[in-house]
This record gives sequence, C-alpha cells and structure tokens, in this order.
Amino acid sequence: MHLFHLNIFVWITIAIIIAKVTIMLRGKISGDMLALGIIATLLLTHTLSQEQALSCFSSSTVVLVGVLFVLGAGLVHAGVVHWLSRNLGTPKNLSQSILSLMLPVAAMSAFLNSYTIIALFINVVKVWGKKINIPPSKLLIPLSYASTLGGICTIIGTPANLLVAEFYQEDTHKTLGFFAPLIPGIICAAVGILATILMRRWLPTRKTPEESFESSKNYTVELLVPTECNCVGMTVEEAKLLNVTGGHLIEIVRFDREIISPVPADEFILGGDHLVYSGKIEDILQLRITHGLVNATHHVFSVNELDKNRKLQMANVNMGSHLVGECMAKSDFEATHGVVLIAVAREGERINEIPRETVIHAGDTLLFEGAKMNPSDFDGELHFFDQIALPQQGSRTYISLLILLAMVALSALGVIPLLHSALLAAIAMLLTHCCSIEQMQRSINWKLIMVFAGSVCLGKAIEVTGLSHMLGEAVANVSGTHPLLALIIICMFATIVTEFISNTTAAAMLIPIAIQTAEVMNANPLTFTIALMISVSSSFATPIGCETNIMIYGSGGYKFTDFAKTGLPMNFIILATNILATCIVYPL
Repeated sequence: MHLFHLNIFVWITIAIIIAKVTIMLRGKISGDMLALGIIATLLLTHTLSQEQALSCFSSSTVVLVGVLFVLGAGLVHAGVVHWLSRNLGTPKNLSQSILSLMLPVAAMSAFLNSYTIIALFINVVKVWGKKINIPPSKLLIPLSYASTLGGICTIIGTPANLLVAEFYQEDTHKTLGFFAPLIPGIICAAVGILATILMRRWLPTRKTPEESFESSKNYTVELLVPTECNCVGMTVEEAKLLNVTGGHLIEIVRFDREIISPVPADEFILGGDHLVYSGKIEDILQLRITHGLVNATHHVFSVNELDKNRKLQMANVNMGSHLVGECMAKSDFEATHGVVLIAVAREGERINEIPRETVIHAGDTLLFEGAKMNPSDFDGELHFFDQIALPQQGSRTYISLLILLAMVALSALGVIPLLHSALLAAIAMLLTHCCSIEQMQRSINWKLIMVFAGSVCLGKAIEVTGLSHMLGEAVANVSGTHPLLALIIICMFATIVTEFISNTTAAAMLIPIAIQTAEVMNANPLTFTIALMISVSSSFATPIGCETNIMIYGSGGYKFTDFAKTGLPMNFIILATNILATCIVYPL
C-alpha cells in the first residue's frame, strides 16, 4: 500500500516521530513510557519484525549504558566529585570563577553521566557562590554548559554519543574509537568556555527558590481553636475548615505536640488545637471572624520547631514527571508520601496562589512539609537538590581514578572492546569497595535505559523503512555537489531540534539520515557522524531540550528567556566551531 509514493511503514514511522516530538514538548508522559509505546507500535504494526524490535534491548550499547552507571557510582561514592569540588578555589572575579568551575566539570563529563554531575554540583555551586560573593544564577548556567561541552569529547560522554557510534558501526562496519570526537570536542569545549566568559555580563542575577522560601511566615498562618469555639467536636470537613477561601489546612498541632498531617477530612477539632494553613494569608485570616478562631500565641511552623521526623524539603519538577499539568488537590501524592505541599516557586518567585490548587509545570520548585522522602523513589521525576551529600576523599578516590584510566587505556588502545573494559571496570569498583552493591543498584537509571532502547528502535525503523535513504537523497539534492552544505544543513537542523527534544531522540532520528547523505554524495561518513554527535548535544538556548538545563532551571530561579540570552549565541558559536574543527580533523 502506497500513499504519495511512500509505503505505509514509512508513514507509520513519520507519524511516530511527530507524535513523539509533540508528546515530549507537552511533557505529559514520562520518557520510559513513551519509549515503550514506540517499541510496541513499531512491533504491532509490523514496521519492525519481532527480532528487530527486541534486538534494541539486547544491543551491546544499551548494556554499556547500564554498566557506565555502575562505573559512575564508583567514582561518585569514592569521593572523586568531592575531591574536585574542594579545588574550586577562591577566584577574585566572575571570569575566574567561571573558568575554575567549567574546567573540572567538563573534564568529569567526558566520563560521567551529566545528570549525576549536575545533581551533585548544584549545592556545591550554591555554597561556593555565597563564599565568593557571586549569585548562584551566574554560575549554574556555566555549570550546565560545562557538563554538555565535556560530554562531547568521548564516546561515553553522553548516551547520544553511544547511539551514534552504534549506528555508524552497523552501517560502515567500522568501530568508532573511544577518543574519535576528542579533538573537535576539546576545540568546541575550549571555545564554549571562552564564549561563556566573554558573555558573562549576560548571565542573569536571579533569586533562588531558597530565598523565595526563606521565611515560613511568608506563606503559612497559624490560628488557635479556643476551648469555647463552636467548631470543637466537629470534623474539619463539617466545620468547613479543611479547604477554605484562599488556602488549605495542612497541619494540626495538638496541645501535646502531636502533629496531624496530612489532615483527613474526618479529623475532629479539639480545643487548643493549632491549625496551620497554607495559602493567601489575608484570606485565611478571615477565619478569625467567620469561625471564631484566634491568633496563635507564637508561630510554630518553622524548621527549628518541627518534629524531628518531619522535614521541610524542596524538590524541582523534571520533564516527564507525572506531576506536570496536575495539581495536588486532585492527586494522591501527599497521602501516599505523608507530606503536604505548602509552597510553589516558579522562575525564582513564590506563586501567590493556593499551593495545592496550583497547576505544576516542569522546572517548578515545590516545598513540602512532612515525612522525609527518599529521592530514589521518584526515579528522576523530582530532584531533591537539598539532599545531596558528597562522599569524602580517601584512598578509594585514587583507586577509582586508576580503574577509570585503565578502562580508557584498554579500550582506546584496542586491547579489548569498550563494553568488555567497562564491565571489568565496574567489577573492579565493586571488588575494591569504591561502591557497594546497593549503591550500584540505586545508581542504574532504568528509565534512561528504556528511553535509550526506544531511541535505538526508532532509529532502526527510520533506517529499515528506507526513510533515511529518501531524506538523505533529499538533502543531497538540495546541497547539489557540495557535501559541506549538506553537513551544515544536517548539523543546523540537529542544533535546532535538540532545543525541544532530547539529544538521544535527535541522534536516533538524524544519524541514519546523516550516513545516508554521506553515502549518496560520496563523502566521508565519519565527518558527518562526528559533526552530528557534537550537534545533537549542543542545545543551550532553552531549558527543555537539555536535561541539565531543566535541572538548574528551578534551582537557579531562572526565567525561560534567561537561557536564550547566552544560549542562542552559544548555539551558533559551537555550530560553526564544530563544523570547522570536524572538517579539519576528518576531511570531507
């Protein structure tokens, strides 16, 4: 069956690409569920055979991504990050601060997952910024840039690099070396660091969520129930004291210091109860008139006076979180985790609405009160940036670094394949106690592995259906006899599309097209491969395309437009540097 000279399987693949991009932009479905849906659709429509679809999970590259998480856990828990963070120094100005931060972070990102680095360094940078009297918002964007620029220097720097390398090997039957992108990557990283320093005046000064949440008295009010109050003996629902105009009852503090939170609708009101509300203070204070409540003698809702088992916790909402587009009033999140949402900050400012009725967006910072939540329970949907502890430096720090160097040497010199050397390194991390089995298990991001497998499957569909060949010919026809023009078109499109979808998805969509274009034009496929590898990770202008940008978005209190001020120029600077450097190292 053909429509406009394209068979049905090509149209199915195109429809899946459009659907994936649309869903990712809306942020309503988590990445792993989306990947599973793509694989199922390709399989059920017979676009891919069962063997082709399931081979995505058994791919050596997918296994390698999982192994690298274990390797990263060994480096983190052995204290390598702490060792590097201690050597940031005390620079005298912003230029020196940016350089002192970006160099070590870029070096680490060549071997460690950027998500791990950003998660560990957000608090380090905030504390360091206060120490050297520089606003954290002027340092967190350079932190994100550094993790991106470092990741393009090696094959294992990002999952997208590994995916590109796998497709290159399948199509050309040649293995991409460990340091294949090193020279163009280092040139791009050096130019990117220099550009960040030159654009330092454009880095915004924003208030962090901690500053927005600095005083709990700004967003909670406490009222006392007199003994003779008419509400005594009634449930909070009967007394109409649970959901009130302008706010919500988040906690009852009894005379014996018993804390009831979340407050069930059938909870009885007793004389002497302290009712703690969150929301619009002016509206809530009207309860003194309508319900006969009185001002409490003092404000008990502060960090120092809370029960030791109850905490104030801040978390950023990541892209793909099931909370995006929802409000707590219609969710069972609070009851499930024993917490109450008491404030929401967006773009560095606390939202002056009822917190539980506020529709949550990706990048929001949520302030919870209640039982301590375990970040590992949320599988990357929430980032608890105030709970990261850095292990101390010790002998295992140097052991883990030696293991990493040995892995790189074995792979780079061609002694054994990369997957084998990574497996040996992961085993060595366990045997030398650089990380425990439990730490290893917690470190593996199964959601990211599923997303990666889904991207591999989508890329295979683009290739198998012939869509990559058709698009490759189209690019070649537009470019005429100029492969450099074709390279510029592909890299520019990659840079633009990566601003709105993940770099792994962009790589899966474009690497088959890039290789086919090179073959049609009799150009060097390695040039197209390396240039594309760098382009799909060069997204600086929006907070939604890059995983590291969305992590610092809430933590730094940024506005959406803050990323464009330095990000748009950076995109074009890295694009030009990438094409020039790659063509010099790997001539067309």
